[in-house]
Amino acid sequence: MKELCNERKKEKYANRIGFYSSLLMALLTLVGLLVVKPPISGPFAVGDRLGYPYLDILAQFPKDYIWMYFMILLMIIYVVFMVSVHYYAEGEKNIFSLIGLSFALISATILITNYFVQLSVIQPSLLNGETDGISLLTQYNPHGIFIALEEIGYLMMSLSFIFIAPVYYKKSALEHAVSLVFIAGFIFSVFALIFISIGYGIHREYIFECAVIVIDWLVLIINGLLLSIVYHKQAKLL
Repeated sequence: MKELCNERKKEKYANRIGFYSSLLMALLTLVGLLVVKPPISGPFAVGDRLGYPYLDILAQFPKDYIWMYFMILLMIIYVVFMVSVHYYAEGEKNIFSLIGLSFALISATILITNYFVQLSVIQPSLLNGETDGISLLTQYNPHGIFIALEEIGYLMMSLSFIFIAPVYYKKSALEHAVSLVFIAGFIFSVFALIFISIGYGIHREYIFECAVIVIDWLVLIINGLLLSIVYHKQAKLL
């Protein structure tokens, strides 16, 4: 009896954390979409373009960097969400949720580091006249380190999607829809990488980066909202 009570308490906490993390994940991603600024360099830039060596960017701080604060917080919430998914997984599906959590940790580590470097290194270095290496690091370089890290970071996120999809597959209609959205997010990300790489080769600049971010963010918003409903219903049943 005591073991049963402990198990129910564990499920209750897991569902609560799942509910809040899912909802926060969707809201933070939506805020990120609203505050992100249009690019001022590279293929999608409009008006006066910023060119190499991308040093005339002091006026862009902090307006072009605000979204990164939200993204750092989002990555933390995303990991918490993935832990709740792992707890929610049943039986043999634990192996898939654990693999998904592992890719989520890789993704979050890469992206948090990437954003934190932009916030803590680029601007102070420019203010102090320390410009060596800035061109390669800055977010304004369309084929720089920042773009490459975002590409691999969000690809790892897509991989986490495909591995947690089985957790919700063929359960309730709502959860089945969640599973299909995760699968679609992974498929679209892979297709985007293949087609953009074929079309542009090494000159793809940040085109794939924009594509995979939009895909992953849409998945986080849609499934964040759907899963907040799922976890809320589960919490009521306990």
